[in-house]
Amino acid sequence: MAVEILMPALSPTMEEGTLAKWLVKAGDKVKSGQILAEIETDKATMELEAVDEGIISQLLVAAGTAGVKVNTPIAVIVEEGESLSAAPKPAAPVAAVSAPVAVAAAVPVAAPAAKGQGARVFASPLARRLALEKGVDLTGVAGSGPHGRIVKADVEGSNALAPVKTSAAPATTTAAPAKGAMPTGIMAETVMKMYADRAYTEVTLDGMRRTIAARLTEAKQTIPHFYLRREVRLDALMAFREQMNKGLESRGIKLSLNDFIIKACALALQAVPNANAVWAGDRILKLKPSDVAVAVAVDGGLFTPVLRDADSKTLSALSAEMKDLAARAKTKKLAPHEYQGGSFAISNLGMMGVENFDAVINPPHGAILAVGAGIKKPVVLKDNSIGVATVMSMTLSVDHRVIDGALGAEFLKVVVELLENPVAMLA
Repeated sequence: MAVEILMPALSPTMEEGTLAKWLVKAGDKVKSGQILAEIETDKATMELEAVDEGIISQLLVAAGTAGVKVNTPIAVIVEEGESLSAAPKPAAPVAAVSAPVAVAAAVPVAAPAAKGQGARVFASPLARRLALEKGVDLTGVAGSGPHGRIVKADVEGSNALAPVKTSAAPATTTAAPAKGAMPTGIMAETVMKMYADRAYTEVTLDGMRRTIAARLTEAKQTIPHFYLRREVRLDALMAFREQMNKGLESRGIKLSLNDFIIKACALALQAVPNANAVWAGDRILKLKPSDVAVAVAVDGGLFTPVLRDADSKTLSALSAEMKDLAARAKTKKLAPHEYQGGSFAISNLGMMGVENFDAVINPPHGAILAVGAGIKKPVVLKDNSIGVATVMSMTLSVDHRVIDGALGAEFLKVVVELLENPVAMLA
């Protein structure tokens, strides 16, 4: 039987993508786990795997097509021996599909969820269709496909004949704003009329810029930000860094100031565990590991790759991992799990000469640290004399729903103490 391959959701926030490249053509025989296409999301280029074997009957969406909605049919696969002409034709242009299809023929690479009541079942459309015909409850079937997916052979060999449960609960008709939808505001036509007599170039928003606009508008509208500011004297840290880099030179390692900031924040999240938290709609989640996100500027936007378990990693390990993540971020080669998650973020514009600024919290994070440039300033020394020190400004943007003022101040105090006494980061 003919089965449609759908545009998959390759990340929790993905609503549409670009079908960058087909790696198969009509008439090709494919097997489970084979890469069919490359899909560009707003953040990365990812591979689309086949879940069942068969023959590609039709490619419904051309390579290079942008704005393909999730769950839109993009190709048709038929069983071997079945007529290619028997495959269903799309009833409407793919861009006009409005209702999501209930099954997916290909799925993103992800770890399968544990089965149980309310758990998502990962299965191919052919497996779902056969299960419906046989009355098999898929929650009782072990998947043998890629990443634990249930495929045709699993259903055919299954003894789980419990009837498929259906829900009699009426579907809600309340319309909700689409996640990632463009924020409301002054209409484009109105703005264009204002500048009708001026020369300009219109720039169409790509997926990344559209997502940034939506998420940051949401962040400023829904997160009660407040700001805590501190200055750090960097002279001890700069001398310590120079000494460490001399010792690491033979290994080809060169630590940056940002590496020390990442480590200090990771350790501070352990020292002040109540600040290591995220907002989860109607509750707060307190994380145990220190997963620190770091903003990386790329063409047209930014990524926030996450350094997981940053508190337990050495400075040299953090430095190498950050360099790798930043390099792959600039070429959009990060996988979703590498830039999603974390409880805290760092945005460092000091390397670009910015002295201080206020950063916008990236939900669901509880806070973000804005780091400015180190500037030589006159300061009062311990003996009350006047001297010169390299001083760096930091601003902690805090979600007041997650972190109160005193807690945020306690966290920032630990960060400052670690940066001004860097040997403590090695203890």
